[in-house]
Formats: sequence, structure tokens, C-alpha cells
Amino acid sequence: MKLTDHIKYIPKIGERRAGVLFAELGIKTLEDLLLHFPYKYIDVRRFYRIAELSDNMPYVQLHGRITDFEMKGQGRSRRLVGYFTDGSESMELVWFAGEKYVTQKYSVGQEYVVFGKPKRWGKVFTMPHPEIEPYEGENRRADIGFRTMYNTTDTMKKHYLHSSALRDIIANLLNNVEVDVPETLPPYLIERYRLISRREAIYNMHIPRNQALLDAATRRLKFEELFYIQMSILRQSVARQEKSEGFVMDRVGIHFNDFYKNNLPFTLTEAQKRVIKEIHADLKSGRQMNRLLQGDVGSGKTIVALLSSLIAIDNGFQACIMAPTEILATQHYAGIARLTEGLGLNVRLLIGSTKKKDRDKIHRMLENGELDIIIGTHALIEDKVKFRNLGFVIIDEQHRFGVAQRAKLWAKNIQPPHVLVMTATPIPRTLAMTVYGNLDISVIDELPPGRKPIKTYHYYDNKRRDLYRFLRHRLDNKAQVYIVYPLIQESEKLDLKNLEDGYNAMCEVFPDIKIDFLHGKMTPAEKDERMARFKSGQTGILMSTTVIEVGVDVPNASVMVIESAERFGLSQLHQLRGRVGRGAEQSYCILMSSFKISDNSLRRLQIMTETNNGFEIAEADLTLRGPGELEGTAQSGLPFELHVANLARDGIVLQAARDTAKQILDRDPRLEAPDNKIIADRLRQLDRKEVNWSEIS
Repeated sequence: MKLTDHIKYIPKIGERRAGVLFAELGIKTLEDLLLHFPYKYIDVRRFYRIAELSDNMPYVQLHGRITDFEMKGQGRSRRLVGYFTDGSESMELVWFAGEKYVTQKYSVGQEYVVFGKPKRWGKVFTMPHPEIEPYEGENRRADIGFRTMYNTTDTMKKHYLHSSALRDIIANLLNNVEVDVPETLPPYLIERYRLISRREAIYNMHIPRNQALLDAATRRLKFEELFYIQMSILRQSVARQEKSEGFVMDRVGIHFNDFYKNNLPFTLTEAQKRVIKEIHADLKSGRQMNRLLQGDVGSGKTIVALLSSLIAIDNGFQACIMAPTEILATQHYAGIARLTEGLGLNVRLLIGSTKKKDRDKIHRMLENGELDIIIGTHALIEDKVKFRNLGFVIIDEQHRFGVAQRAKLWAKNIQPPHVLVMTATPIPRTLAMTVYGNLDISVIDELPPGRKPIKTYHYYDNKRRDLYRFLRHRLDNKAQVYIVYPLIQESEKLDLKNLEDGYNAMCEVFPDIKIDFLHGKMTPAEKDERMARFKSGQTGILMSTTVIEVGVDVPNASVMVIESAERFGLSQLHQLRGRVGRGAEQSYCILMSSFKISDNSLRRLQIMTETNNGFEIAEADLTLRGPGELEGTAQSGLPFELHVANLARDGIVLQAARDTAKQILDRDPRLEAPDNKIIADRLRQLDRKEVNWSEIS
């Protein structure tokens, strides 16, 4: 059989079961089935005694005899009980269905191996729906090594596709059917990394006789998966570089130098200087830049973006900065207009609320080249917006824009501009090498000197009076406070009620303080007005059911209270905390939670109190939640599905795979060498999903 054959032709599957496997797990071909690896391996060389069993034990294996069968209970609790003893004690094997099949297949007095999860029922241990097989002696058991457990669904079980059935089907396929498993790595890589063949690896993932064989199989398949992901991503980069010429910006002229000498309000950090050099190297290379700039909240990404824009302007080009909201765009405009004062630059703001008269004027100035820097929102991608010579595009908080929106801005020129995308959401290194692996990545990994770390505390709800005392002290010292409530997806009414209850409580506790609130049903104009009041200092406390915008800068806000903090992910908590800590005063973040929270939720809150480092938090988030669950980084962002590799744990293998792929493409960018034909063929075979981020950010 070939790997591309339909599973309905596999013994013991057939048409009906094939339909179930496809509907439930997406398994269609023989290769799909063989890549459905076990989720758990249990060492079956160990036999437990019934006398050793205790509550909450995992799967165990017992050896003994069935002494009798009996039907018990009525209605839905009716069940078949098999009395099982191993000489030390007795227990009950329980089936709620299929009693006729069980009593015909298993005989009273016969020796069996019983496998399952024990549960205490009163004074007796039971084992619901155990797996049973004839006992064939200790030597036979020693050959088996591991019992594999496969993920199944309730629908599959209704069609008798339990874990044990999948195990039997796959074992029969590998042991008794001739399956053609072509090699997918060239011999020189197999030899270099001392890998076993693909066929051996698949066999030992399903039927491992010992730990060494399982480890060898896992190592081989992890490398293969990560190697082809990196090869796919890096190949796209090579193709992009070959076809996309970029504007050459090799001059550092009067605008950059004047700003650096006279207008720069502080000394750049070493990280900022390094990133500016990386961007400048791209701008003068003759290839289009496509670079991701990561920097924690407050690390100074905006000043790096401005200095890079000045290089573009010094070379006769226009620069454009696009932000996701009017608040952020207006904030960028105010800051950049102030910083560039006296440089003779024409800087304008174009947002949805810009008046038609001003909008038309800005359109004309852009088209005839009078404008040097335009800052805006989605208004910049309207068809009416035409540039005379757009050379540099900066997209802030890039994950907030759709691909089509970004591409529209990117296509404003016949020759595409250089693109810098910025994010304050730290991305774990392993994800950066995969989901963003085709981009060049710069990291600002230090904060400006003198910035005081935010102090973070976790309070349970019974400490609310302590919270109020703390807030009173801070408010009396002219500090401003954010209070954020989580969005509960199922109930907008409940969100508003939580906010209203909280608002009323705060008004009672702080009758002398001006308190405002924001919620999702407000118009953008209403939100902007209330945010502006808070920013100007008219409001002491701002409460919200929505996330306070990333990047909003209110230096006097020095306290962030997050209600029901256990409902937020680590990334969200870190972003919210970053709304404070922007002024000279010591800032605080208070995480409020109920007592009834999961271990994972408690660990998230502990991590927040232990570190302010966004990259450490991102790595912890990846470990706790896994790559598929991370916001904006679902596995669908990868070109191929991962079956064995885990981005949270396999960073070393990923780095080796990336280095190997890069070495190969440096020598043979089109994979035309005979040694690399197997790689080119495999890349063509793999189901290519549309990876939009390969085109822009």
C-alpha cells in the first residue's frame, strides 16, 4: 500500500469507519493514520497487585483470573460486573454496554491481563471498560514494552474505534501489510545527525519495544517536521529577496543628523542603536525590507521608527505610519510633530474623523510630494490616498490589521516600499522562528535607564478593603488609576452589570474622586472623549470592560487594578500592566481574583508577580498554554501541522533545523543539486496551506 491510499482499503476499517475517522480526526489517507501518533506510552512490563491500588492512580496493568460475571443495577445504572482476583484481593471489572460480547469473549477461570484506570467505589476498587487480553507469560510481556494510548472521540467509540481498536488496526498494518514509506530526508542529513529511517521512526512511534527505540523515533520525526517548516519559510524569504528589489537608501543626511544632535530628548539604549543599524543595513541593501520589530512596552520602538523614517526622508522618500486606532494614531502624531519641530518637515495626521476639507488637502499634498510623514489609521489605505514617492511603511501593532488591509498599503507603489512592523507583544523565540520565520527580526531587549519596574501584587477578593486603602493613598498623592474588568464572551449584559456594580461601589468608596467608565457599546467618539478626559487629568479613576488600548500613554496613571485577573491570559495581563509605569512615579499593578481558581490560573498570576520581562512572560505563556492556544499564533500559522514536535519544548531541535535549512539554501537556493532533490520533492508533496504572512508581516 502507498501512503496516499485511502484508509477505507485498510484492513478492519472499511467505508463506514473511514467516514467516521475523517469526520472526527481529519484522517483520510494511510499517511494521515500513521501520523496519528499515541498521546501516551505506558510501560507494561510492570504488573500491579490489587492490594497496591490507591485513589487517583493512572492506568495500571493487573494479572489474574475472572471468577464470575453478574448483572447489577436497574435502568441507566444497569451494568455487567466481572469479579477479578489476583490472589491478593478482588476487584470489579465494569461494563455499561456490550455485556453479551464480553461474556462470550472472556471465560470464567481463565488467566488474563487487565489494563485500565482503577476507581474506588465504596470499599471496592472497580475498573470501567478495561482492556483485556489472554495472559501469555512473563517473557511475552517483556517483548511488548509499551502500551500506546490514542486520542479518540465519543462518536468514534460508538463505532468501536476505541484506543485499543486503533492500536490493533495500526499494529496489523505495520506488521502484516506491505506499506511503502519513502524516505523524506537526504542521506547526508540522516548520516550527519545519526537519524533512523522514516519507516523505522513511524514503526517505533506506534510499536516501541523499549525507551531507546521510542526516543530515536521521536528525535527523527521532530527534526523532520521542524526542518521542513524552516525550509518552507526560509525558501519563501529567498524567493522574496530574488524578486523584490527595494529602494536604495544609503544616505544619512541632514534630517537624521539634526534630529540626533538637537532634538533627541534622551540617550538611546544600546539595543535601540543596534536595531537602527540593522534597519539601515536593510534600507541600503537594494532589497525590500520586511522586518519585525519586537520591543516590550516602553522600550522605545517609536523613536527607532522615527529615526528610520528620517533616513528615508533624507533619501527623497515619504514615510507612513499606520496605527490600529485613532487614539494611538493621534498620540503618535502629537509625539512625532513635537519631536521633529524645527527640522522643516511636513508631518500630518489622517484618520476617520479628519474633516473633508483637511482630508482633501492632505490627499493633494501626499500626491505632489509636499508631505514627508503621514500618520494615520485605516484611512491611509483608501483608494483616494496616493503617494508621490512612498519609500517606508511602519505598521504599529501589526496583529491588529487584516492581511488584506496591510497588503493594500504595501501596494501603494509599483515598487513596494520597505516595511517595518512593530509589536509590543513579545513573541517567544521558537514562535518567532516559525510563525514569523520568513521575516527578519529585531528585538529591543532593554528598557531606558531609570525606568522603575512596576510592582505587582495578587490579592484575593477578601483583601478588597486593603485595596481601597491603597488606592486612597495613591489618589491623595495625585496618581490616576485604571480598573479593568474582563470581557465575558457569553454575556454582554453581564459585562455591563459587573462594570455598573463596580462603578457604583467605587463611587461610594471614593465620593470625592471623578470616576469615568468605558464599555463596548459606546461610540468611538464617546470612548475618545472619556480617554481624553483621563489623559488630561480631569478623571481620577477610569474603569473599563474593554482592554485599554495598547500604547496609550498617560504618564500620570500609576495604578492598574485588574478585576477577575484569573480570566485573562498572561499576554493580556502583561499588556494591561504596561499601561502604567510611563512616568517618574513608582507604578503598581494589583491582580484581583477569587479563591476558586485553577492551578494554571494561579501560576499565571504568580508569574506576573515574579517578573516584568515580557519575553520571560511570553516563554512561560507558551509553556503553560502551548503554541496552538497562544493569541494570534495558532498552529494554523504554520505551513505544516506538527505531530511530534512541540514549539514550547523543542527550541534546540528547532534551532538545529533552521541552521541546517539555511546552510542548504545558502549553497543551493533553488534546491537543484541532485543531493537535494528529495527535499524539493517533499516540499512539493506537502499540503501547502496559504501562508498570507509570508507576503507582508
